[in-house]
Order: sequence, then C-alpha cells, then structure tokens
Amino acid sequence: MRELEENHMLSTNQKKSTKMISKRGDHVEYVKDSDKKKKGRRRGKAAKMERLQESKVDVNLNALCKSLKFHRRPGYGQLGTKCLVKANHFLAEIPGSDLIQYSVSISPEVTSQKLNKAIMTQLVKLHRNSDLGMRLPVYDGGNTLYTAGPLPFTSKAFTITLVDEDEGICYIRKLQFKVTIKFVALASMLQLHELLSGKQVDYPQEAIKIIDIVLRELAAQRYVSVGRFFYSPNIKRPEQLDGGLESWRGFYQSIRPTQMGLSLNIDMSTTAFIEPLPVVEFVAKILDKDVHSRSLSEADRVKVKKVLRGIKVEVTHRGNVRRKYRISGLTTQPTRELIFPLDEKMNMKSVVEYFQEMYGYTIHYTHLPCLQVGNHRKVNYLPMEACKIVEGQRCTKRLNEKQITSLLKFSCQRPHEQETDILKTALQNGYDQDPYAKEFGIKVDNKLVAIEARVLPAPWLKYNDSGKEKEYLPQVGQWNMMNKQKVVNGSSIRYWSCINFSRSVQETTAAGFCQKLIHMCQTLGMEFNQDPAIPIHSARPDQVKKALKYVYHAAGNQLEGKELELLIAILPDNNGSLYGDLKRICETDLGLISQCCLTKHVLKISKQYLANLSLKINVKMGGRNTVLLDALSWRIPLVSDIPTIIFGADVTHPESGEDLSPSIAAVVASQDWPEVTKYAGLVCAQPHRQELIQDLFKTWQEPERGTVTGGMIRELLLSFKKATGQKPLRIIFYRDGVSEGQFYQVLLYELDAIRKACASLEPSYQPPVTFIVVQKRHHTRLFSSNHKDGNSTDKSGNILPGTVVDSKICHPTEFDFYLCSHAGIQGTSRPAHYHVLWDENNFTADEIQSLTNNLCYTYARCTRSVSVVPPAYYAHLAAYRARFYMEHDGPENGKMCDNTCITNRSCVRPLPPLKDKVKNVMFYC
Repeated sequence: MRELEENHMLSTNQKKSTKMISKRGDHVEYVKDSDKKKKGRRRGKAAKMERLQESKVDVNLNALCKSLKFHRRPGYGQLGTKCLVKANHFLAEIPGSDLIQYSVSISPEVTSQKLNKAIMTQLVKLHRNSDLGMRLPVYDGGNTLYTAGPLPFTSKAFTITLVDEDEGICYIRKLQFKVTIKFVALASMLQLHELLSGKQVDYPQEAIKIIDIVLRELAAQRYVSVGRFFYSPNIKRPEQLDGGLESWRGFYQSIRPTQMGLSLNIDMSTTAFIEPLPVVEFVAKILDKDVHSRSLSEADRVKVKKVLRGIKVEVTHRGNVRRKYRISGLTTQPTRELIFPLDEKMNMKSVVEYFQEMYGYTIHYTHLPCLQVGNHRKVNYLPMEACKIVEGQRCTKRLNEKQITSLLKFSCQRPHEQETDILKTALQNGYDQDPYAKEFGIKVDNKLVAIEARVLPAPWLKYNDSGKEKEYLPQVGQWNMMNKQKVVNGSSIRYWSCINFSRSVQETTAAGFCQKLIHMCQTLGMEFNQDPAIPIHSARPDQVKKALKYVYHAAGNQLEGKELELLIAILPDNNGSLYGDLKRICETDLGLISQCCLTKHVLKISKQYLANLSLKINVKMGGRNTVLLDALSWRIPLVSDIPTIIFGADVTHPESGEDLSPSIAAVVASQDWPEVTKYAGLVCAQPHRQELIQDLFKTWQEPERGTVTGGMIRELLLSFKKATGQKPLRIIFYRDGVSEGQFYQVLLYELDAIRKACASLEPSYQPPVTFIVVQKRHHTRLFSSNHKDGNSTDKSGNILPGTVVDSKICHPTEFDFYLCSHAGIQGTSRPAHYHVLWDENNFTADEIQSLTNNLCYTYARCTRSVSVVPPAYYAHLAAYRARFYMEHDGPENGKMCDNTCITNRSCVRPLPPLKDKVKNVMFYC
C-alpha cells in the first residue's frame, strides 16, 4: 500500500515558530513562520504547461479539422425483426430567432463559480424590472451572459453588495463588487436549425451550449450539481452506506441534436454523499467503534485525518451563527493538551479554557484531537464536538468494496422502474413552467420518444467437429458448452506448474483443484498433461518474485532446457498487490502465461467456474474457443472477400488525484483470417491524461541504421502477415473511450498514424480504413414499448440482444447507431453507441451493424454475447493489465520524473516490454 503522508502539525514544542496570533470568533487561529509550500506552485506550473502543450496540439489539429467532414450516413438498416422501443429522450422545440451574447466582468476578480453566480443572481433580482428591461438572462458562471432579446444598453456597470446571509456560501461580512455587462454579438441559431434539417454543417457548439445553460439554470438552483448531474436527498430517500456515507439519487441532463430535432436526454444516477452528521458521530462510523470515551490510536487518527481532509463543516456552538470551514488536518495531540499563544508576548492558553471563557462552551470530549481548518500558514483549531458536516458534499474518495456493493444495490433498477423514475423526474422538473425556458422560447415534451428499432439475428457459431453439436445458434444472447461442444481449436499444454499463495488451501486441495481444472480443459477439447513439471509449490504472498523465479527455473532444470508454458496461481481472496506483481513478472520478465484463481473458488469448486477458466486458458495458450460460421463460409461482407485486420484501441487514464501517473494505451489486432477471433495486443505508457495514442507509429534515429520506424500498428500488421501469410488489404479500427469533443483530433491524429505505419512497410501500401468510435459512457437507454410482453424482452425485462437503433435519436447527418448486443442480467441494459467517423470501405448500415453485432458473440471469456465489440473490449483489458506493469517503488514505476515534465513524452518512463511469447497471444483474458 502507498504510504500516507502526514501534514505538518503544531505541537507544544513548536511554540517558538509562532509569529503572530489572532482570535476570530469561534476558533483559535495561528500563523506559522515557515516557508511556503512549493508543491502547489509546481502543480500549477505543470498544469499550465499541460494546457499550453494541449493548446499547441489543438491549433495544429483544429486547422485540419475545418477541412474534415465525418462520414455521412449511407442509409438506414433494414436487416432484422422490426419492433418499437422507447428512449429516454424528450423532444425540445427551440426559438427561431437569434439570441444575444454579453460579456461579464466582475471586479475584484472572483475565482469561485458559485460566488459568481450568487453575484449575478443578486444583480438580476435588483435590476431585472429596471435596467435589464424585464429580461431574464442566463449566466454561465464565468464571463458570458445570454439573453433572449437585447438589453436596453450596450454596456453598463452595476455595483452589487453581498451580505453574509446565505449559509451555502462563505461571505465575509459584506462584499462589494463592480459588475460590467457589455454586448458582444448575436448568437446565431441558423447553423443549429440547418443541422437539424439534415444539412452537413460545422457543429453549432455555441447554440447548443446556450440551450443547455437555459435548461440547467432552474435545476442548478434546486439541486446539488456535479458536472452534468443533479442530486438531491428529496428525489429518493437516501440509504446509508458503510463508513459515514449515504447514497443520493439524482439525474443526468443534456441537450443533443438528433434526427427528430433537439432532444433532452435524461437519465437517473446514484452517487455517494457524506452524511451530514456531527463530526464525533461521523468519526465513530469511520472507525466502526465508540469514540466518546476512548482516545484514538495513531493508526485511527491517521485514518480519520485521511477521510476528513477536504470536508466542509459548520460550527454548532454559537447558536444561529453557523460559519463554515474546510478541514485541512487533525491535531496530533488530544484537545486537553492543546495550548496556543494568546498574544505576541507568548502568553499561553489552552483550547479548553479558550472555548469556556470565550463562548461559555464546555468541551466534553477532550480526549479527541481537534480539527484543523485553514491552510498550512493559518491553521485554526475546532473541537470535533462543536462541528457538524455540511449537507450536500459528494464523496470524491475511493469507496471500499462494501460501500460499492451497497451503492450498486441501491442504484440497480429494472427497466420499467428506471423508465418510471425518468418520467417522474421530467415532470418534477416542470420544463413547461420553467421561467428560463419560457423566456427563451424553449418547449420540452413530457413523453419518452418512441422509435422503430430492429432486432438483428444471432449468428451461428462453429465448434469442433468432434463435439455433439458442430454448429450452434445462441438463444437470447447466450449458449451453454457444457457436455455439448468442444472448442474449435484446443491448445496443447505439456509443461505446467502451480504455486499456492493461500494459507487456507492445503496442498492436497490445490492438487485436487488442478486435476479438476485439467479434466475440464480436456473435456472442452484441449490437450493437457495431467502431471505438473514440478510438485505444487507453496509460498508466502510477500515472496511472489522469489517464488516465481524458483518455480520457473526449477521447472526449466527438470525439463532439461524446455520451458514452462503455464502457471496456475492460487491467490488469497484479499491479495493486495500480489495479483499485479505476479502478472508483471510473468509477462514482462519471465515470458510465462499465468492463470490466477481465488481461494474461495478453489475451496468451493463449481463446474461453471472451471469451464470459464478453461475458456480463458485456451485462448491464452493460443487456441480458439468458437468462430462465426459465416466467417468459415466466407459470407461476412467486406471481411471475407479479402484479408481483413480488425483493430481495437483504448486509453485508460489514472484515477483522479493521481497527478503524475501516466495514461496507458493499448491496441489489439486480429491475427487470424477469415475467422477474426484471435487478437494480439500491445501496450504503452504515455503522458498523463493524453487521449491521442502516441505510439501507433513512431520513428527514431540510430547511429548505424539511421531512421528507424516502428509503433504498435506497424508491429501488429507484421504480426498479422506472419500469422496468416498475407498482408491485410482492409483495416477496420474500433476506437474506445473517445468523447464527442475529441472526435476530430483523435481521427486526424490516429488515422494519419495508421497511414504512416502502412506506408513504412511499403510506400504504395494504403489499405482502405474504416474508423469507428465505440462509446459506452453515454446516457441513452432503450426500453421495451410493452414491459409485460415477454416476447419483446429478455428475462431481466430489458430489450432483446441484437436491438439496433439508427433513426430519430441518432445524429442528423453522421453515421452512428445504438446497439444493445447483450442480454441484461440485472439493472437496465446500456446499449453501446457506435459512430463511424471514417469509412473508405463503404459499408452499408446493415453490413457494419451486422458485423459489429456478430463479433459480440466471439468474446473468448464467456458463452454470452457481450455489450461492446470484442476488439475494443480486449484493448480495455490489455490497458488495465498494463497498469500492473508499473512497479510501486523504484525508478521503473512508470511515473513522470518531475511535475514540470508532465507534457514531455521523454519524461514518461516506458513500460517494460512484453515478452514475445506473451504479446502474440491473448494474455489479457
């Protein structure tokens, strides 16, 4: 685990470092005579450099974007059984006339968007009926104001005074601001109307933004806003999670241009908020024990400090005065031991005495530490018992497993429940009564839109000829191989071994488990040697490197030069970094394929678990589980006719708070044709939060060889030719994880890299490319038109697998579609959104939709169709796996060498390379 960094705390032996003391109302405050922390400055500088670098890329790419047009829709699909579905989109009518844009300048400058909005709210309240000419403007919280018609001036200055009356914002007594409003331009609606009428025009970003701001204005006043989400404890009664958190229900809202016009997309959401409890009770929940009568251990204090840091509290010991503060730390001493200089003469007073004399407040829990609020130079003491957590604070820290389970249980809704809540939310928002919507002439329908959809047929699957059923047609997105079929190509495993890292699993139990797993592999058609290369080796979890190297070399000695092929590893259920360390060592050091199994599954063996493990082992060892019958029959349009390679690509970014960790890019590519089921994968580290994949194609200079070309695309193209004996004459590229705002940049940069990689193999080699973005993180949901009709839903009540929509709610001109390729298990299914940005292969709608749906039945790890096309799914798995290749400590951890290097590619430490034996098989499964 990462070590916790302790803040510098004031203690009684630090009195000499105190320079100035001040007393402010409800707390004790001191100013430390110490150097300013440089960390914040460094981060600010790094962020500036990152923005500067991104802006340079933006300038270059945006120049090209102007001349680039995305692929137009070639027509609508006809394949499949027609049906009617509903989508969580509400038709919105917009004004025909132009809107007006004004600039807003506030002096003194305000950095808080919340305070900015409070200032403008006060201005509108005071001057709407007079200086604003009865206009009701909307404000973006920054420097722009919009109105439905002109104001009675082109420029005007206002003086606004805010008083400390609103508890939600921490004003300091009275604040006076000068607000200057100036006319900027007409905000044209023409381009938006042209787009909605089907003309191919540049995206009307400004017009969409204005409509969005208008429809969000009232909700932002009623609810707690988090990005595009709004939350409230009144939408649905909160339920308690573990550790002082509670779940709040909320909704997502966004305006989108579609074929039917502008559409308001509303979806339900759930997230964790901090319970508005007295701090002492909150601490008791964090630690799951009573703290009213016992002191905190150092470990408990550190845990509490980590959770409390950054949380807002309000004081409760001053009656109606409820000032708010943000917690910066926790004192190292209990309250009864805390003393501070009362004045510059260093006269000392204890915190207990100060609160008694100043407020007549007796501190009861003197054994608990005090909260520290303020910054490092000005830290104020507040007793825990005199503070209560402010309501409406979203939890931004990582949830534990118990909290995640509870949150998922609370948020999981059947489709008909989700639909009902969406409709209820739309009605509660009352868009027909919204004064801002009325002002701007916007009308929103109160019914979910009905759409004609189609259910694409499931593909026939081919298994090994020796099985009971050689061909199989999945039913409702799933099938069962148990005792029926054998994998189409079983791998051969001669030399294997097992390491047991679990104390709960005895050697005989481990041996029995391995034999049952081997038997299942053999049943499914794999050749698997019964005997391990060496006896099962038991090891401690903290000795993973030593154990792996021992087994690898011991097996090598026993096999007289032949190498171990497969390692079965039994891990404790809670294994910390063991899994990641094992994968890193096996795949980048030893070149060894591994299959990990948790203790709970070893002790309680199920046939289904063994079958799933067997499927994973087979593809990891180079086998194939199943293939599409149409692929073998050369019947897949624009794939079967000429050698075709299918790529999947994804970039995963570090979690929020990890400011220096690199992003990880992964690319996989099919290595068999015409079957298109085996995928080799490559991974690389790149600058923090960089979405463009840097190493698709690259060149560098070497003293002897001169200019050398390489990169992931080139390497995978060569790998395809080596595996099939032919070079690909067609490329299909599924790109995951790209937001709509990045479409142009990603297409330009990565399509160019593909072209260069092809040309580096042969100057005239330029196979046609189809570039498809796959989006899973969107908020469109599809519901059956009749939830009681069992023929139109699966067992979970969701729409049937294969349901595709390419009309009404899709883009007015571009080539996109929604495909629900999987059967729902629980909750409401989320269809994948596919956007064909570039298509030189000239797919019809039916051809690309059918290909994508059929590929979803070839996912190697289970006998179900999956929700995202497998190459994109595999790329995500590979990128996630590569995070383990960054060691936690030492120079090879993959982190940047300095904050200021955040945008410099040379500062990203490369990942250790995959061994050849690993990268040509599906090691990430």
